[in-house]
Amino acid sequence: MRFLACALLAATASPAAISTKAPAPRRPNILFIAIDDQNDWVGVLGGHPQARTPHIDALARRGTLFTNAHTQSPLCNPSRTSLMFSLRPSTTGVYGLAPWILDLEEWRDAVSLPRYLTQYGYRTYSTGKVYHGGYGRQEGDQEFHVLGPGASVGARPAKKLVNTPAPHPLMDWGTFPHRDEDKGDWKVASWAVEQLNQKPDEPFFLAAGFFLPHVPLYVTRKWYDMYPEETLELPPVLREDRDDTPRFSWYLHWKLPEPRLRFLEEANEWKNIVRCYLASTSFVDSQVGRILDALEANGLVENTIVVLWSDHGYHLGEKLISGKNTLWARSTRVPLMFAGPGVAAGARSHRPAELLDIYPTLVELAGLPEKDGLEGISLVPQLKDADAPRERPAVTTHNHDNHAVRSEDWRYIRYADGSEELYDVRKDPNEWRNLAADPRMAGVIEEHRRWLPRSSAKPALGSKHRILTYEDGIAVWEDEEIGPEDPIPEI
Repeated sequence: MRFLACALLAATASPAAISTKAPAPRRPNILFIAIDDQNDWVGVLGGHPQARTPHIDALARRGTLFTNAHTQSPLCNPSRTSLMFSLRPSTTGVYGLAPWILDLEEWRDAVSLPRYLTQYGYRTYSTGKVYHGGYGRQEGDQEFHVLGPGASVGARPAKKLVNTPAPHPLMDWGTFPHRDEDKGDWKVASWAVEQLNQKPDEPFFLAAGFFLPHVPLYVTRKWYDMYPEETLELPPVLREDRDDTPRFSWYLHWKLPEPRLRFLEEANEWKNIVRCYLASTSFVDSQVGRILDALEANGLVENTIVVLWSDHGYHLGEKLISGKNTLWARSTRVPLMFAGPGVAAGARSHRPAELLDIYPTLVELAGLPEKDGLEGISLVPQLKDADAPRERPAVTTHNHDNHAVRSEDWRYIRYADGSEELYDVRKDPNEWRNLAADPRMAGVIEEHRRWLPRSSAKPALGSKHRILTYEDGIAVWEDEEIGPEDPIPEI
């Protein structure tokens, strides 16, 4: 598909091409900050004791932080599709890195969050990674009025720094001589700051999506040195962790470029990738700070709702792997926080929250009519009172019929072949002890089973990249049948 240059899009994406209505007086602006592959290794979530994210932490203190927020899919495209349309992957059949939902006949008329806001007078801006890849930025998409720079790595070394088992160009990490200003995320923040400095027409919806800490984890020396190797803490790992998990759990990440823990240890790269991930997180935090400073400098804080989220988490040795594509906490738990008008300050909600709740929440905070057909539930009750009851747990889906249900105290997982896991996260926050076979847990399991999606769509037409299917007792990964005795791949 053809892509237009950012400048051309900004010039030609006519607001008249999207139906608008006169805005209500003083509708709040919305600053929508996305971070790619960011797990709970941020200061306020405590996922890693050494993570330094002062700007994100300050935003959380200014508003309400959801400490038990989870993605709907541990993969970029299905997660972002679910969030932006408030539809579950099990509803749309979007499970892989393709297709783009609006290319599907049955979803061609679906209305995304920015398009719904446009109907009520919002002017919409986007830069960086908001949808996956180029989705939402293609000719004729009309998702946003104004487009800034897309997502990019920015400066790269002359050759890969790490020889990983799978020679994927993105699977790399380390430091080399370059400047923060040379990074794609610096350009994303700069463009967002420029829009705020130009005092955009209000109400506005400004989406800024950061690429890091997605691989390649290239960092400048300043951030790398913030986490010295000699004092670096590695994530806790149980060597026999997978002994009590079903074989099917391996099928969700059967053959991927993300290396297993075994390689990271044998190549002496475990500390390096952890260090680079933390450094990338701190760098992105600094870019978030630049945008928030511009919001304040331009007198926009009081009438702007800020929401910050990540599309999914990332393993860095836990469960003996790196990467995402699992139904455990390290893949599903994400930062989610709101600040601004209508949001209680200094609050922490431990209720389960889902990323697809963002759409109806922003609609309600903006005072707009409720949007029909959304599968998310507004978080406004918890934004007013963090302890307000929540009627359902969070559900994460990865490929057809594989689901995790996360309540306040438990994580329940059911795979497509019927195998199960259950963790008491109060006593076992690392999810090391699978209790599913304990007959005393039958009642807990049954309570969580009832929240599994009642229907589960088959992969949508054009699905590809990291697609797993299971039918008539046969598992197929990327068009390759997995035999019941096939050895677990080392990659």
